[in-house]
Amino acid sequence: MTVRHPLLLVEDNPAVARVYLEYLRRGPYDTLHCETGGAALAALAEKGFAAVLLDIELPDMSGMEILKWIAQRRLNVAVVVITAHGSINVAVEAMREGASDFLVKPFAPERLFVTLDNALERVNLRRIVDTFEPPGDEQFCGFVGKSLAMRGVYRIIDIAAQSKAPVFITGESGTGKELAAEAVHRRSPRRDKPFIALNCAAFPKDLIESEIFGHVKGAFTGAVADREGAGRLADGGTLFFDEICEMDIGLQAKLLRFIQTGTFQKVGGTQIEKVDVRFISATNRDPLKAVEAGRFREDLYYRLYVMPLALPPLRERSEDMLLIARRFLQEYAKEEGRSFQSFAPETERLLSEYGWPGNVRQLQNVVRQVVLMNDGDTVLPSMLPEPLAQGRSAPTSEPVALSVVRRNGHATPPPSLRLSDLKRDLIELALEASDGNVLQAAAKLEISPSTLYRQREQFQDQPHDRSGSRIRELKPLALAESEAIDAAIAAAGGNISRAAASLGVNPSTLYRKMQAKPAETP
Repeated sequence: MTVRHPLLLVEDNPAVARVYLEYLRRGPYDTLHCETGGAALAALAEKGFAAVLLDIELPDMSGMEILKWIAQRRLNVAVVVITAHGSINVAVEAMREGASDFLVKPFAPERLFVTLDNALERVNLRRIVDTFEPPGDEQFCGFVGKSLAMRGVYRIIDIAAQSKAPVFITGESGTGKELAAEAVHRRSPRRDKPFIALNCAAFPKDLIESEIFGHVKGAFTGAVADREGAGRLADGGTLFFDEICEMDIGLQAKLLRFIQTGTFQKVGGTQIEKVDVRFISATNRDPLKAVEAGRFREDLYYRLYVMPLALPPLRERSEDMLLIARRFLQEYAKEEGRSFQSFAPETERLLSEYGWPGNVRQLQNVVRQVVLMNDGDTVLPSMLPEPLAQGRSAPTSEPVALSVVRRNGHATPPPSLRLSDLKRDLIELALEASDGNVLQAAAKLEISPSTLYRQREQFQDQPHDRSGSRIRELKPLALAESEAIDAAIAAAGGNISRAAASLGVNPSTLYRKMQAKPAETP
């Protein structure tokens, strides 16, 4: 029996709404249509929906306000934003506010159904993740570490492994993106089938198409025989595209069709071939910035970015760093016939204080170099290569948020307020300065009046004492929040988990706020 999903369509144009309703009748959806934002909010408050198709331009409010309302109440619903004003800025804002995907009018029914399927699967995976107990061991599918950040990674890998949904891995160079992709494959039902990895930056653009799809004899100079590509070799298994953002923009359209249909043609061939492949992608860049710059197709991004997996840099895994170093020392001492057993305390201090811009890969190379060039029971500080031996820290590949926490060479002082308290104090200060005029207060805070009203509603029943508040200067809410984030990260030494705890938010929320931070004025 087909499972039917309750769906809310929010569209003010009756003619357009009729088209969407006709589309949706063909799928497993029980659809309720609302023409205004107010009616949509009432429906959401009264009834549970699996998905929402949400128009941005509504007569009484912006669709973004409805999206924020859903996010604030943490409703477990897949929201697909639809708009005729399809700019990447709108897409980025919608995704940051919790949208699962983004459609630009007009769109074909096939695109609508694929988008809804992916959005519903992502919500289902999120529900499983929220109730999943992560493993507590130090080792997991080749990873070493038991920090909170890595336990979250293990949890996502286990959940993603049980799904066919595409996985999109992000992380700095050396954090283990290919290892994560292999872990998803090895823990999936496809574990006995091939895992094929393809580095999109390693091949010239003239050859990468042949590497993916294969070619027939005579297709180009040097094609002396038919050759199978990675797509065919991965049939039944997993195809991993490393450094996906480096793929030639012209080839991305063909890859999109391959992902959508599971079919392809060899270079120079005419026969359509069909395969069953699970797709995993990875990049060390910000994929949305690549989309914004026109280097990566927006529709390909949304097709691949179904199950995101962010790997933390080593500097945010301080409690794991020595575990990893000791494991490498044990492995390479045995491999090279050395007698090393441990690191001296001062050596461990130097390792712990270093920034590790190359992450785990750099740590691995450093330990191997020490073992190759020295011998003894204990690794002494003098055995470490530069710049570690002198205790100098290397420049790190910090997130953008960390690059602005230093003012005139000094870190800003740690905040004394949680973000929720900071927001409340600023709102109350703005209202006092405006003699209770909500419109004027909202303008001072650079937020919409409706946002201010909603915030006041949330605070009404919560006891609060502003007598000890450090908030004395009225400034835009986003700027104040940004400065508090900078200060918390500086005070936590760059550790996102500790900074999030001091601000009273979870690490994933802090990551989103860091990405949305306003640019610093020169």
